[in-house]
Amino acid sequence: MLRAVTLTLVILAAGVSGAAAGPQADDLTICRDRQADAQARASACENLLKADKVSGKDKAIALSVRGNTQINKRDYDHAIETLSVAIGLDPDYVIALNLRGLAYERSGKDDLAMADYNLALQKRPTYGVPYNNRGVIYARRGATQSALDDFSLSIKYTPKFLLAWTNRARTRTLLKDFDGALADFAEAEKIDPSAPQIASNRCITYGMMGKFDQAFADCNGLIERQPKNVYAINNRADVSMMKGDLDAALKDYNTAIQINPNNIRAHSGRGQIYERKKDLAQARADYRAAAYSLTKFDEPDVARARAIAQERLAALTPQAPAAATGRRVALVIGNGAYKNVHALPNPPRDSKLIAGVLHDVGFQTVISVSDLTRDKFFDALKAFAEEAEKADWAVVYYAGHGFEIGGVNYLVPVDAKLAADKDAETQAVALEQVIAAVGAARKMRLVVLDACRDNPFAPTMQRTLSLKLVDKGFSNIEPGAGFMVVYAAKHGETAMDGDGAANSPFATALAREIKQPRVEIRKLFDIVRDDVWAATRHEQQPFTYGSPPGREDFYFVAGK
Repeated sequence: MLRAVTLTLVILAAGVSGAAAGPQADDLTICRDRQADAQARASACENLLKADKVSGKDKAIALSVRGNTQINKRDYDHAIETLSVAIGLDPDYVIALNLRGLAYERSGKDDLAMADYNLALQKRPTYGVPYNNRGVIYARRGATQSALDDFSLSIKYTPKFLLAWTNRARTRTLLKDFDGALADFAEAEKIDPSAPQIASNRCITYGMMGKFDQAFADCNGLIERQPKNVYAINNRADVSMMKGDLDAALKDYNTAIQINPNNIRAHSGRGQIYERKKDLAQARADYRAAAYSLTKFDEPDVARARAIAQERLAALTPQAPAAATGRRVALVIGNGAYKNVHALPNPPRDSKLIAGVLHDVGFQTVISVSDLTRDKFFDALKAFAEEAEKADWAVVYYAGHGFEIGGVNYLVPVDAKLAADKDAETQAVALEQVIAAVGAARKMRLVVLDACRDNPFAPTMQRTLSLKLVDKGFSNIEPGAGFMVVYAAKHGETAMDGDGAANSPFATALAREIKQPRVEIRKLFDIVRDDVWAATRHEQQPFTYGSPPGREDFYFVAGK
C-alpha cells in the first residue's frame, strides 16, 4: 500500500529558544521532546499556545504539533492554516513544510503539496520523509520510476522509516522486480515485524509471482488478527482473481463492501467479476460506485481501480437510440417517519410537491418514494441507476435527515439507530451512492439535498473515531465534471422547515422556479438561492457545487 507517511511517525524537530520556569517549563520541555508520548506532547503544546507564553521557533514547534493533530482528525483546512502560521514564524522549519504538504495532499491539492515537499527538500536535502511523501504523489500519477527514486532516497536518508521500505517494495512489485520487493519487505520486518502493511502488500507480490500459498498465508494471517482490515481483504480478493478463483474473490469483495459500502477497490474488482459472469447490469452498478465515489485524493492502488471502473463503465454503458434524445428521469425521496429520532413532517410533503412539478414539466419517469429503510434506499438507487443509463437527465431530490461525519456526507434512512459515529458507514447512505446513481446519464446529472438539518443522533451518539463529529449540516464537496450537487443550505448550516403545513422555503422556491420557462439551470439555482435567502430573512443560503457540461444550456422548461 503506497501511503503517505503515517502521521504518528512524523516526528517534529526539537527547537530551543530560551529558558522558562515552573509548569510552563515542563510543558515546553515536553513540547520540544521528539520522543515524548504523542498525546502528552500535544497537550503540552496546546497548554503553551493557550497561555500565549511561547514565541518564535518554540511557537512554530507547538503549532506544528497542533497541525499534526488536526491532520489526524482530517481537519485539513485548519491544519493548513495552523501550519502556515508556523512556517511564517520559522520559514526554515522543514517539518512544518512537510506537514502542510501532507495536509494539502489529503485535501486533493497535489500541486501545492509537491511545492511544499520540494521546498522542504531544498532547505534540507537529507530529510527523508518528504521524499516518501513526494514518491506517493508520483506513484498516484503513474510516474513509477520517479516514485521508486524518491522512495530510495527516503530510505537512504531515513533508513529506519518503515513506510519507505514497504512503499518501495510495492513499487518494485509493480515493476515486476519481485526479488527486490521481497528484499525490501525483509528489511521492513527488521524494523517492525508486526507492521500490517508488510504482510498485506507482500501478499500481492507473492500473488503476482504465482506463489499463491505464500500469498494467502500472508493475507490470511493478517485478516485473522484484523478481521475488518479492508485493505488486506481486497488484496486477498485480488490474489484470488489472479488465481482464477472468482467465487473466493467475490466473497472477499462482498465482505469489503459490507464493511465499507463506498470502497472503490472492492466495487471495481466486483464489477470485473460480474462482467466476466455476463451480469452486465450489476457490473455497471459496481463500476458506477467506484467511478463516482467522492474522495479528496486516491491512494495509487485506489486510483488504478477507479480508472479501470471508469474505462469499463464507458465500454458497457449502452448508447440510447436517437428517439430517446431528451429523456429526463428523476428519483424523489422524502424521509420523515424516523423510528429512533424525532420525525420530520415536511419531507414527504416537499417530495410530493417536487415530484408533481417534475411530472408537470415533462419528465418521462419520476420515481417518488418516502420513508425508506436503508435496504429500500439502496434498492431505489439501484433501480434508478438503470433508468439513468437510458436518459439524458438524471435528477435526485432528497428531503430528510442528513449530516457529515469525518468528511463523509450521509443521508439517513428511517430505520437508522446510529448509537455511535462509526455506525454511519453501515446504517446510513453515503452521498457517493447517490452520485453514482445519476452518473450514467449522458448530459445533466443533478442531486438536490434539502437535508441540512441538525444531526438528531448527536446528543446520544458515542464518539469512537478520532474525527470531528459534525452536529449539523453537510460538508462541502467537489463533484466531478458534469455534475451539480445543490444543498438547501450552505455547508455547516441547517435548512429550515416550513411553518405548520407549509412546505420548506427551499422546496417552495424550487417548485416555483422549475416551472418558469427559459431559465437556464445555473441561473435557476441562483434565483432559488436568492429567494430562500430573502424568505428566511438571511438565515438560510442554498449552495451549489459543480456544474453541468459547459457547451450546452439546460432548461427544465424550454418555453417559447
